[in-house]
Amino acid sequence: MTSAPWLAPRIALSQQRERVLTLLSFLLPLLIWAAVSYTPFIWHPNMEITEPGSVNYFQEGMQIERETFQEEYNTQLEAGGELPQGFRANPVYLPAPHEVAIAFYTSFTTEPRRRSEQWLHESLWHSIQIIFWGFTLSSILGVPLGILSGTFAAVSRLHEPFIEFFRYLPAPAFGALAVAILGIYDGPKIAIIFIGTFFQQVLVISNTTRKLDIALLEAALTLGANRRQLLFKVVIPGVLPQLYKDQRILLGWAWTYLIVAELIGTSSGITWFITQQARYQNFDNVFAAIMMIGIIGLLSDLLLARLGKRLFPWERSSNKS
Repeated sequence: MTSAPWLAPRIALSQQRERVLTLLSFLLPLLIWAAVSYTPFIWHPNMEITEPGSVNYFQEGMQIERETFQEEYNTQLEAGGELPQGFRANPVYLPAPHEVAIAFYTSFTTEPRRRSEQWLHESLWHSIQIIFWGFTLSSILGVPLGILSGTFAAVSRLHEPFIEFFRYLPAPAFGALAVAILGIYDGPKIAIIFIGTFFQQVLVISNTTRKLDIALLEAALTLGANRRQLLFKVVIPGVLPQLYKDQRILLGWAWTYLIVAELIGTSSGITWFITQQARYQNFDNVFAAIMMIGIIGLLSDLLLARLGKRLFPWERSSNKS
């Protein structure tokens, strides 16, 4: 039997093809990054000075634009001075892949410059706590309100018009107000995560709840179910698998607000680490820290996905069919 074409619409891929494409999705960006980093003729707009020659302001290790280097080189050539030497290089803000790979280790083992500063693992743990509390609080309020809005038209009409308006207001705009009310420490950071996810959460979950087959609700009402039974025996069990998937997506939104949230009030968490390393021009550590956020987010999502398969095994079988 011949295999289906790679771009067959709405036809599931084989496990082997899924693995190949998953590998390529990470490998292709890495190959582009490596090509830009290690192949001089692709970009490398700067020259890194190895010998300053007779140019007064050149220093060893200094980076300068290639055009400027060539002008100074020609000037010294005509004047008979000592010629500067260097090699083509990318700007300091674009480290090579191997430099970032090394930084994954050294950033954890390098002691902070000041006693008041935190180690990287402490900064990461602090950021994870900010995400946890902000998203947990938004879920405690957002999930029930979303289910109620998706089930009862009166609740939807009472809340959703204002939520539709409020969700367009950028969460960081409330930073100064959050600091004034909650202080300069973790309170305003948690508030920004809450604001950034709560209103979207209500709308997404209410829309998911509305997709529940209306025949199930009609059958429950016909059999004499009251509102409480309708919610806890029909609606919530019916939407729970999709609601779980929605929460996984919304958790990703919470991570996107982390950097902005941690800049409010006192700098802390992984954002503080990134800011400090950028100030010292340790951009290999900056890239490593940014990738760590992505890795933590991806691993947590994969863990939740695996947990979801155990919690809702019937969803897996229905997807295969």
